[in-house]
Amino acid sequence: MKSRFKPKYNIRKGDNVVVIAGEDKDLTKPRLVKEVLVDEGKVLVDGVNIITKHTKPSAQNTKGGIIKKEAPIHISNVMLWDSEQKSGARVTRVRENGKTERVFKKVRIQGGTK
Repeated sequence: MKSRFKPKYNIRKGDNVVVIAGEDKDLTKPRLVKEVLVDEGKVLVDGVNIITKHTKPSAQNTKGGIIKKEAPIHISNVMLWDSEQKSGARVTRVRENGKTERVFKKVRIQGGTK
């Protein structure tokens, strides 16, 4: 992702997120973010998008073989976990006393009674 300015994301390393799209989609299970790849717009989430990598024997790994590891997924496929609501929630930034804080947006229920 080449751009003039570095994008800012609301997800950081160590946050709990929910996968909202893709093969590992689960809206009820929070997972830990291992790493945020800002330049690529991707995140590395614990236990999501497992790939198998075939390695040759080398000096460090004398046996070689098949290694299972996580691959990055796009940051738009995850949503921050709100522990109070027990679900994924959207986030906004609020400046207070010179510091920015992440605040969960309140969910509005659309539709009403007749």
